Amino acid sequence: MVEPALDACWTSEDPAVLIGDKAYDSDPLDASLRGRGPEIVAPHKKNRKKQATQDGRRLRRYKRRFKVERFFSWLEDFRRLVVRWEYYAENYLGFVLLACGRMSLKYLWDTLYINSDGR
Repeated sequence: MVEPALDACWTSEDPAVLIGDKAYDSDPLDASLRGRGPEIVAPHKKNRKKQATQDGRRLRRYKRRFKVERFFSWLEDFRRLVVRWEYYAENYLGFVLLACGRMSLKYLWDTLYINSDGR
């Protein structure tokens, strides 16, 4: 499903790097995408028979993937965004930005409060 997803991509060019989970660890997939341009970064499966193709430097990008997943998980705390009651995309985007601002302020408040308290 990676190639159809790239074909349906709304950008004019393919991304330089695709970060995926262990299901993306496939030598045939690497070979088919090598001509297109994107490089796949995915940890190896435990039962991999062939030699490893990824080193630790490339997998550091995979570790940062958690930040993006955590962000979308936090957005799901806002029921209005999950259900999407708004008819117009501009209103929905406004509530997404409002939720992002609220999450940022909560993070700053928690950081300042914990640092000033000494806990």
